[in-house]
Amino acid sequence: MSIKSLLLGKPKDPLDPKVFHQVSLVAFLAWVGLGADGLSSSAYGPEEAYLALGERFFLALPLALLMALTVFVISASYSQIIELFPTGGGGYLVATKLLGPKLGLVSGSALIVDYMLTITISVASAGDQIFSFLPTSTQGFKLTIEFGLIFFLIYLNLRGTRESVVFLLPIFLLFVFAHIFAIGLGILPKAAEIPLLASATYQKTIGDIQGLGLWATLFIVLHAYSLGGGTYTGIEAVSNGLQALREPRVETGKKTMLYMATSLAFTASGLLLCYLLNQVSHEPGKTLNASLFAKIYGGLFSPDLAYLLVIITLVTEAAILVVAAQAGYIDGPRVLSNMAIDSWVPHRFSHLSDNLVTRYGIWFMGLAALGFLSYTGGDVRLLVVMYAINVFLTFSISQLGMCRHWWEVRHTERLWLRRLLVNGLGLSFTGTILIVTVILKFSEGGWVTVLVTLSFIVLCYGVRLHYDRVRSALKRLDDTLMNIPFQPDMKPVPAKNPDGPTAVLIVRDFDGLAIHSLLRIGRLFPNHFKNIVFVSIAVIDSGQFKGLNEIESLRRMKEDDLKSFVEFGNCLGWYAEYRYGLGIDLMDELEKLCKSVAKEFPDPVFFAGKLVFQEENFLTRLLHNHTPFTLEQRLQFEGLEMMILPVRVFASLTSSRVPRELPACL
Repeated sequence: MSIKSLLLGKPKDPLDPKVFHQVSLVAFLAWVGLGADGLSSSAYGPEEAYLALGERFFLALPLALLMALTVFVISASYSQIIELFPTGGGGYLVATKLLGPKLGLVSGSALIVDYMLTITISVASAGDQIFSFLPTSTQGFKLTIEFGLIFFLIYLNLRGTRESVVFLLPIFLLFVFAHIFAIGLGILPKAAEIPLLASATYQKTIGDIQGLGLWATLFIVLHAYSLGGGTYTGIEAVSNGLQALREPRVETGKKTMLYMATSLAFTASGLLLCYLLNQVSHEPGKTLNASLFAKIYGGLFSPDLAYLLVIITLVTEAAILVVAAQAGYIDGPRVLSNMAIDSWVPHRFSHLSDNLVTRYGIWFMGLAALGFLSYTGGDVRLLVVMYAINVFLTFSISQLGMCRHWWEVRHTERLWLRRLLVNGLGLSFTGTILIVTVILKFSEGGWVTVLVTLSFIVLCYGVRLHYDRVRSALKRLDDTLMNIPFQPDMKPVPAKNPDGPTAVLIVRDFDGLAIHSLLRIGRLFPNHFKNIVFVSIAVIDSGQFKGLNEIESLRRMKEDDLKSFVEFGNCLGWYAEYRYGLGIDLMDELEKLCKSVAKEFPDPVFFAGKLVFQEENFLTRLLHNHTPFTLEQRLQFEGLEMMILPVRVFASLTSSRVPRELPACL
């Protein structure tokens, strides 16, 4: 076994019919892998909301009810998104399809930065939980431990999505049971006080309205409500990661949403109520949950047992926060992959690894999280502010898109009004939190998120502009070479001559670039080659890896393209045939096919077309792979000859060189 297989596990075969069952998640495992993001936010969301109330902590009771209502409303609205977009994509796809590509870019960029911060805030908060019960002298190691956790999660996710979730399953279950136990002990013994507490809350609220005014009182509630917005983060994770779920995906996704909403509403609202019933206050160096658990257990058990239970509960919180970072590693790369398919980011972000994960996306998300962790020093309060803005930006855009959709289909959709009300209510909640958070917290760190998101949007525009201009440059080739009808010569097609000189052309699509390379071979080596073999790989990226039907469709498209090449080769007077393969690693599959062809045709010369830019720069090197050069190097070490045929792209990116002469049969 190689070191790579030992560390990352054995490669998975994307053509195996069982592979989709092996890598997909049932609703319960999806709740663990994707729901942990929302559930873990109970470690910091309710705390921020409660502390924001200050002296008016009695408002925690209506705030707890509002928090639970918000969770269920957002979950219901995202269940409708799952029904409408069963192939996944979440906020990016919703905004792109329903509001246009520009708002889709904004939503996608906000999601990417959001998932970077998901990883950062989860790991930073996990560090806070752990160091809440450790001596203060150990605080200097906190950031180092958090860096290590991020790298550990990168490694874990490179092994595969399902493998990482199964590994973290016991941690998730321990968190759930520990918090049901703790919240139950925090509420049940004091349940009789809740009616009195509700009455006192009502009286004090009326007093505040009379003393401060209605708007001032409402502002206090909205301020706390918005700062607790981190509680609702992660609810969108299921719709973004729908591709990772077991068929039928819609039903699995909706069931996962129900698990997530119920567990999050119980945990977040339960903790707020526990703070209020147990009169918990902030203690330096401790999280509010640490103080709460110490107070609950201290009043019921012996000091030693109480201390042990506090440690166990806090460790489960730290652990679930690490699990929550999974959403960033699962959904972040998937959003990047969808954006790569639309050419907003480099196409390589849609490529799959041997373990059927988008490895470039995993590394990108992990390294970006390290950057945020370094900038903030692991300060959870600052991260909560940075985090909440983008979450509710994409929430609001998605809800707006759905509202527009239900209004447009009101004449054909029987339940349009009910669905419109659900998404409209979700828009009112998420929009309120977004506006309040931006206004109040922009100068306290929110500006960093806005700046990073805007910078990412600008970079995406630059990438898209480059891809569009290159397509425009190649369009002349397509217009010239693809639209000319051709008829085969009346001469019979030559017989196959395996021992004769053979040209092997590496092609991707039946387009102007490939035909340009084919014609170039005839001009450079007139009447030399007796055979021509077309070799192509149908790369299975995240866009095709959704099911057997998509892969079979990819196979048929590749065969149709190659049959067109064979007809074209016959037109030019060559004996022609083709070879193709399906796989996730382009270079490995090409190398195998080329070796196979070389055994059948002992005298081959391999050819591949390559875009050559007049002004080579970082962007052209990043956005265009160097497959021909890499393949040439590999084949040379096998004793095989290869030539690279350049297609020049001039600095203006408006034209490419077209062959001056076309064969007579065209």
